[in-house]
Amino acid sequence: MKKFVAACVQMYIVPNDIKRNTAHALEMLDGADKYHSASLVVFQEAVTTGFTPNMDFESFYKLIDTVPGKQIKPVIKEAARRKMHIVWPVYEKDPDDKKIYNSAVLIGPGGIIGKYRKTHPFGSEAAKTGGWTTPGNSLEVFDTELGKIGMIICYDGDFPETARMLAQKGA
Repeated sequence: MKKFVAACVQMYIVPNDIKRNTAHALEMLDGADKYHSASLVVFQEAVTTGFTPNMDFESFYKLIDTVPGKQIKPVIKEAARRKMHIVWPVYEKDPDDKKIYNSAVLIGPGGIIGKYRKTHPFGSEAAKTGGWTTPGNSLEVFDTELGKIGMIICYDGDFPETARMLAQKGA
């Protein structure tokens, strides 16, 4: 693994305004690139919509996109242009099973490297307790030019086994 600079972006989100939030996030890459020469930029959970959509399942399902899909294309383009790795956490719809997942997409200069679906949705977020998301069921580590990268999202971090399992896989 080589040394590199990682930057984290926590920004104001306009609830459910995917176009505006994506544009603002891409602007934030300028600072990470220009002032810090970041090779990896990690955005906050639900960067395109905010954490609580405040709408019913059907409306939210129509708003969000698949991965890959058209809503993530500008991010893929920026990662390639800047020769950068980006962790892009979004709500993802799966048309095969008509479910919503809270996902983190790892994007490199060559496109999507992989994705992780949050395994421990917060109580109000989980479909089984009246929310909108279904838990993921795997913890993967992805090989990149920077090294091996594993991802967890928010509440996943409250369960030490999650990070331990990723570390055992080389992350």
